[in-house]
Amino acid sequence: MGRMSAPALPSVLVVGAGPVGLLLACELARRDVAVRVIDKLPRPTTESRAIIVHARSLEMLERVGVVDEVMATGLKVTGAQFHADGAMRAEIPLNTVDSPYPFSVTLPQTDTERILAERLAGLGVAVERGTELIGLEEDEQVVSARLRRQDGREETVASSWIAGADGSHSAVRSAVGMRLEGSFKGERFLLGDVEAEYDLDRATMHTFFSADAAPLVVFPMRGDRTRLIAQLTDQTEADAAEPTLEQMQAITDRRAGGVRLLEAHWLTVFEIHHAQVPRYRHGRAFLAGDAAHVHSPAGGQGMNTGMQDAFNLGWKLALAVEGRAGAGLLDSYHEERHPVAARVIKQTTRMTNIATLRHKGQRTLRNHLLHLASGLAPIRAELAHQIEETDINYRSSPIVAGAGHSRGPKPGDAAPDVAGLSMHTALAEGTEHSLLQIGGEPRDSEPGVPASVRRVFVSEGTSSEPGYDLTVFDPEHRIQRRYGVPDVGALFAIRPDGYIGLRANQGQTGATAEYFDKVVSR
Repeated sequence: MGRMSAPALPSVLVVGAGPVGLLLACELARRDVAVRVIDKLPRPTTESRAIIVHARSLEMLERVGVVDEVMATGLKVTGAQFHADGAMRAEIPLNTVDSPYPFSVTLPQTDTERILAERLAGLGVAVERGTELIGLEEDEQVVSARLRRQDGREETVASSWIAGADGSHSAVRSAVGMRLEGSFKGERFLLGDVEAEYDLDRATMHTFFSADAAPLVVFPMRGDRTRLIAQLTDQTEADAAEPTLEQMQAITDRRAGGVRLLEAHWLTVFEIHHAQVPRYRHGRAFLAGDAAHVHSPAGGQGMNTGMQDAFNLGWKLALAVEGRAGAGLLDSYHEERHPVAARVIKQTTRMTNIATLRHKGQRTLRNHLLHLASGLAPIRAELAHQIEETDINYRSSPIVAGAGHSRGPKPGDAAPDVAGLSMHTALAEGTEHSLLQIGGEPRDSEPGVPASVRRVFVSEGTSSEPGYDLTVFDPEHRIQRRYGVPDVGALFAIRPDGYIGLRANQGQTGATAEYFDKVVSR
């Protein structure tokens, strides 16, 4: 068996070139981190797989520089409807979410991967396909990964860190001795990407609950293309060896009706468990996406949760590579992201249980509650935030700090956008922290702030403030009100992933230096 000469050694080896691995690699490469990306598939998948990108993920894709192409390629989805026993029971508009992208976008995973791979190539990194991880060893200083090409050639790669974004059968997870833990009573699903005709709103996701069957979810896509996901509980359905368009049509007729399937692009039956690893970090190895957690596809949360894992990890790993990571920064990846996937698993399990009620009285109560929820604006808004993942926060993270306020966001929340101002764009630029001062008097400097941190001042005037990298003009004090800042002013440290790491109110001397000492070593 031959051995091959190795390319330049990476600081990070990313295993897996799906959306999660590609996004992580982009986050590293745009910070000038030497990264290699391998995938055992000889070419990108032709299967559409995950198709929906939610608002919080769109915000992150803006920072990567690909959100415009994602939106131009996909279909904007602005609502969700829930149907039960032949009637529409609830409608959830998505434009109430607190995001510059108050909607979802549906597009095939093949397009998501293509867009991210092209962005990665523009950053000087190509995916090495037909290359699999066959083993690794790690110590306190280095990870040694054994790789094998399709022709049998092997090499050993030394890197500072390794990230497993290689799916539910992760080789990285296996190599470090971790296992998924959870419910292993598998749920089977029939998934179809089809051309379809129907009278339902094509800017809306639809979920159908039926009296004697599991749920059916309908996601619109561009043109007449439609994604159907049907949970299989009937044994005859579940035992079908090769799914057919006729089988998909029969299930759709039974559960929804009024949908005519014309042509199948992709049909598959798959089984999903609800499980996650107990730790997302093992020494110098990290797990993200399906390598770390698996759950029902019913809510369209899987790929989004994984991509947000990558976005959380990327800036932290980059600081570690540069030797600038605070002592607990890398451990915070697990502490922040593990609860998010645990919540998704809990929610999708609850959704499945609600959807598969068999007793007529229970279904009647469910339908009544769905109708009631649709009529109450606060409940509609909360459901929209859950769907779009804009309610995700890191308030309990060990690396966020500072005082909250009765109004405005708290430390650990996403930094909110203020429509019509340059606020979101200002905070989305660059790859480092931004120190945002709202209200109060401008300061020449802020003790304990690393030189790389971008300083932004919100001014009620019309002239730029010297000593700041950017001045955002807000004569009507809209930003100040949105952030709940009194006239005396407050400081916010906005992390590279758009979350608030620190709120320092007037009089909190030393808070800024204390925060940055935890996150960025100097």
